[in-house]
Amino acid sequence: MVFYFTSNVVSPPVKLFMGLDKYENEHLIKWGWPEDVWFHVDGLSSAHVYLRLNKGENLDDIHHDVLVDACQLVKANSIQGNKMNDIDVVYTMWENLRKTNSMEVGQVSFHNPKLVRKMRVDKRINEIVNRLNKTKIEVTNPDFQQEREQRDALERQDKKKIIREQKEKEKEERKRLQEQSELRSYSSLHKPENMTSTNYDNNDSDDFM
Repeated sequence: MVFYFTSNVVSPPVKLFMGLDKYENEHLIKWGWPEDVWFHVDGLSSAHVYLRLNKGENLDDIHHDVLVDACQLVKANSIQGNKMNDIDVVYTMWENLRKTNSMEVGQVSFHNPKLVRKMRVDKRINEIVNRLNKTKIEVTNPDFQQEREQRDALERQDKKKIIREQKEKEKEERKRLQEQSELRSYSSLHKPENMTSTNYDNNDSDDFM
């Protein structure tokens, strides 16, 4: 089961989601999207919360209020972290998550720790947590693999379209350059200095027989 939340602190609103347990987290780790941002309480057990960005966006594009919502949601879903003040929440792009066969279910590390950011959470803000919980939707047995494969299929189609359009532009440009070259050549042939006249009667005199 996966829980979806709506953060309406920005317009249009954005979605936050997390797995019910470590087994759902495992599926999310495996079938995440390049546009996903992963959140977790630093050094403590907590839910894995995800934020899905728009294509082309990165961590710098996340609105501060959305970061606050995500961090409050992570804190509220950490048994230890929910009771503590002054905790850190770490977050990074899904592609920076590192998973090996030796790790326990739901456990991850990072390919590049320098790409991991932290946000200090001083305390739980019930107003935020309650607002998010009112938007919670439970989805049973979502097919993460199918969703990822559909996303990748659309991306491949977009890339093919871009390649076709680029080839068509290159073809049109070659045609334009060829036409310009032919026009210059035609104009050169018709310049006065390049034109000659011929006396076809071969008469060099004005006398007639």
